[in-house]
Amino acid sequence: MKKLLMIRHGKSDWSNRGLGDFDRTLNERGLRNAPEMARRLAERNEVPQAVVSSPAVRAKTTAEIFCREWGYPATDILFKEEIYEASPSTLLKVINGLDDRYDSVALFGHNPGLTEIVNQLCNSDLYNLPTCGVVLISFPFASWQLLSRQTGDQLLFDYPKNEEGEAD
Repeated sequence: MKKLLMIRHGKSDWSNRGLGDFDRTLNERGLRNAPEMARRLAERNEVPQAVVSSPAVRAKTTAEIFCREWGYPATDILFKEEIYEASPSTLLKVINGLDDRYDSVALFGHNPGLTEIVNQLCNSDLYNLPTCGVVLISFPFASWQLLSRQTGDQLLFDYPKNEEGEAD
């Protein structure tokens, strides 16, 4: 069985209008939400074996904060440029290319691609994955290459404003 954590980057800072989209940082709320969401996953024993992220600053920073909370070396994060502004088909190619030695992987990325791929992969009816939101999907396969439309089951949907930390 494979488990995939789909995590949207934390809330970004729009105060510096001179920065390009790729270089936007996290704002205070994003910096506050990321460690909280990482702790919620750790409390559920949902710490991945591998972490893959968009290299955009806000996604990279979010991934690094989660890794710090999990005790996962940030130097082991695999950055994939194709995750930035990715379509669902591009995200599926990234997922299908994951190393099968890992049974659980966290992927940090962006909307709208993350929301769309979550809805394609499983029985989710997600309107919008909020910033720092997390969806955990399980798949009944030994290989990431077998993941495709509607092959997964959503096990968890959590987000910062879900104060109780309860899953849907």
